Order: sequence, then C-alpha cells, then structure tokens
Amino acid sequence: MLPNLKIGNLTAKYPIIQGGMGVGISLSSLAGAVAKAGGIGVISAAQPGWRDPEFARDPLSANLRALAFHIRRAKEISNGGIIGVNIMCALTHYEEYVRCCIENGADLIISGAGLPTDLPKYTAGSSIKLAPIVSPPRTAKVLLKLWDNHYHRVPDLVVIEGPAAGGHLGYSAETVEETARRGYDDEIREILQIVHGYEEKYACTIPVVFAGGVYTHEDILHYLSLGCAGVQMATRFVVTEECDADPRYKQAYLNAKKEDITIMHSPVGMPGRAIRNPFLTEREQEREKISHCYQCLKKCDKASIPYCITTALTRAADGDTDNALLFCGENAWRLDHMTTVPELMAELAGESLPDSKK
Repeated sequence: MLPNLKIGNLTAKYPIIQGGMGVGISLSSLAGAVAKAGGIGVISAAQPGWRDPEFARDPLSANLRALAFHIRRAKEISNGGIIGVNIMCALTHYEEYVRCCIENGADLIISGAGLPTDLPKYTAGSSIKLAPIVSPPRTAKVLLKLWDNHYHRVPDLVVIEGPAAGGHLGYSAETVEETARRGYDDEIREILQIVHGYEEKYACTIPVVFAGGVYTHEDILHYLSLGCAGVQMATRFVVTEECDADPRYKQAYLNAKKEDITIMHSPVGMPGRAIRNPFLTEREQEREKISHCYQCLKKCDKASIPYCITTALTRAADGDTDNALLFCGENAWRLDHMTTVPELMAELAGESLPDSKK
C-alpha cells in the first residue's frame, strides 16, 4: 500500500497529484474524479474560459468566471477530496487568478513556469496551501531563501519537475537532453537536503513530490525510496474517460509513437515537450499570422512569435489535433488504451495490475 500524502492539515489517501494541463485538459471533471478517488486533483488556470462567448473580447473575466465554476464543481464531484489549481507565473493577471482560487475554496495552489516569488504576499491571511514548482536545485535554493527572508515562511509542499515532464520545461533544450542521459536522482536528493534544512529551521514538515516521466506503480515506489512524499503525474490521466479533453485529443495520445515525442521551442521562450504533428512541422517552416491577442502571458511579442500559443492550445482542446499544439510527457507513446480514473488510481497504487500484465 502507498502511504498517505499529508500537506499540513490536508491528507490525501494516495501520494499522487494529477498535474495541471491547459488549455482545457484538466478542469473540474478530471480534477474532481482524481480527488474523489483519493489523489489530489488539479485544475489548470491557463485559459479555462476559452469557450465563454466573451472570451475573445474580455479573456480575463471569462477565465475568472470559468475558474471559479470549475473549482466549485470539482469540490462537489470530489466528495470532500483535495482540489488544487496550477497557475503559471508567466500569466498576466497572476494575482487575480490567485485570489479567485482563495475566494472559491481551492485547497492548494501549484505554481511554476517561473518562480512564484510573490505568492505568499497574494495569499496572506488565507489558509490555502502553497506549492512552488522547482527544477534545478538552484531554483529551490533561491525560492526558499527568498520566502524565508521576505515572508518568514516556507512552502506547504514542493514540486520538483524533472526533464521528462510535458508542456513547458524549466530547462534549456540542451540541459533536458543531458539530464535525461545521466538521470535526475542526484538532483532530487540535493533538493530534498535543501528542503530539509528549512524543515529544521521552521520545525515543520515540507512534503516534496516529484513530477516528470512518472508512469507506473514501480516509478512511484522509486521516488518514495529517494525520500519524496509522493509524485505528480499528468500524461496518464489524459486517456481517462473523466479527462476534460476532447476525445480526438485523447486519441492523438494513443496514436503517438516514441519518435513522435519531441522537444519544441514555445512562443513563450521556453522549450516544451509535445507530439509532433503537421502544425509543429509547418510552424518550423513558416510563421502563422496572428489575428487576435488574448493577453495570456506577461512576456509575449506578438510581432515576432511564430504562432499564438492560446490559439494553438484551444484548437487542441477542441479536438483539431492536426492544427494544434499537443503538449505531452515523455512517456505518452506508451499509452495504448482508454481507462477510468478509479482504475488508473488502483493500478498506480499497486492494488490492481494493468491490462497488459493480467
């Protein structure tokens, strides 16, 4: 049996956090189902209002309405389970999304795509739990020292994102490849030591979870053996019935081959991992005309980027998979069948065997 995951006064039956996936891939249906099944469900705050009739005219209001709705709905579905929200630091109106989470009863904010240096300021006076995402050990050193010095507090949870993760990565493309060759266990141990120093200083427990390429029950046991309190995983949850993604998006994962998984350069200036499709190939050759700006990212030069990332990701969410950006984790090619959240959670917990091993 896997141990519980305790984050302050919150306890999840299983030490499994479902990673946030935007746009529109992890909303209330998936997050609620994962939390109900004993994990921690996570909604992505990346453009959740893309289907709102007012999205093009007023994306912020549309997104805040949608995020509030999905937090409340996920909490209802979860039947008392833990619901988190993933908010990228790179988002414009970051503070407004944080406040929306607090006002609508989210339990946890997970934040990466940059260092969430001011997150404690935005959440002061609330009981919401804070979980920064760190990648190389130096980012853990910088962030924990900053929170300690400026806010006299530590995170409630730390998420280590390794180089096998999907979507935007906190590494250069060269670092991703080099780290993949030598493995990441030593960096995990180093970050655990950094966190342990702050546990001693504050006389508290700061659980650390690992994300990036976690696929099996055995993978979870490995990261627990290193000293992690749990894992975060996203890719495997895409091909569940409860996932909010369009069926055609899920099928693209099932159709993907190992050689289709590639490192690409995102318009946001970071490398990312995605499924190679006609859209990616075309964008390497020719820029796509951008007709509308959705004001999604703080640093985005509409005149120079090869395509609008919001447009590319909303097409994916709507199932236009040949003409979209399909973010995925390193192991997406291993997926070969649809499942349900309860079945997947049982498999990951070691309580049942996957179909291929029965």
